[in-house]
Amino acid sequence: MPEDGIDWLSRNELMTYDEMLRICTLLVKMGIEKIRITGGEPFVRKDLMPFLTKLSKLNGLKELTLTTNGVLTAPLIPELKNLGIRSVNLSLDTIDRNRFFAITRRDELPQVLETMNQLLRHNIQVKLNAVVMEGKNTEDILALVGLTKDLPVSVRFIEEMPFNGTGTYHPMNWDYIRILQTIKDKYPDIQKIADPAYSTSYNYHIPGHKGDVGIIAAYTRSFCGTCNRIRITPQGMLKTCLYDNGVLNIKDLVRDGQNDEAIQTTLLNAISHRAKDGFEAEKNGVHESMAAIGG
Repeated sequence: MPEDGIDWLSRNELMTYDEMLRICTLLVKMGIEKIRITGGEPFVRKDLMPFLTKLSKLNGLKELTLTTNGVLTAPLIPELKNLGIRSVNLSLDTIDRNRFFAITRRDELPQVLETMNQLLRHNIQVKLNAVVMEGKNTEDILALVGLTKDLPVSVRFIEEMPFNGTGTYHPMNWDYIRILQTIKDKYPDIQKIADPAYSTSYNYHIPGHKGDVGIIAAYTRSFCGTCNRIRITPQGMLKTCLYDNGVLNIKDLVRDGQNDEAIQTTLLNAISHRAKDGFEAEKNGVHESMAAIGG
């Protein structure tokens, strides 16, 4: 979290739940089978659970998942389980309380760890997402890998993306090769395992460990050729790549009164012209901070 926080948006700038549900319903009819609710932090938004309940009932949706920072999540886990949510990504850049406070500006590591434990007790798959940031948490790489020994979690290290919302770039010295080598130095018997279809992570297993390890080359962008993801921001902006600035404002289409067929045609046109990779997508410049774009 930036030291001075992030800019908050007026309610009118955000899509309403009804607008989001309409778009999700249309996308599922068009063939989308998986929806992930992310942020920022999803549970900051009031009345999220009724929206998740409606999403879970969409005919044709095969998987509904979440990415959360875990601070507000623990009390809601039984309800999430009842909705059929089988997997949750938990943002956790460090398990050191002081470093956690320095990164997030909040002393809430115990709540996040309790969320992790509650998810596991309810047999919900847990993926721990850690962005590797030089000078902030590189010493946590092995500590996070250590969680996989006794816990059935997937720890995924993410290359830090090079922009911070100010228009300036910083060097990225911890690529997936360096992250993997750091792990190999401690666990030389680590083994490559099969990557699921369209996976953004390179996946590994350490013999004798209950969990596994993944590395997401978010900066190196070596998975772009198989990426099948799109993102819609709370403001209704369609992003066909995290590195673009948005290619279509869906909220405007909805509020202009366009029917489903017209919106579908516009969506298909935008998606069919997506950039070939993240390098092409960022040619127009990236301005948002990852603290705003989310996981």
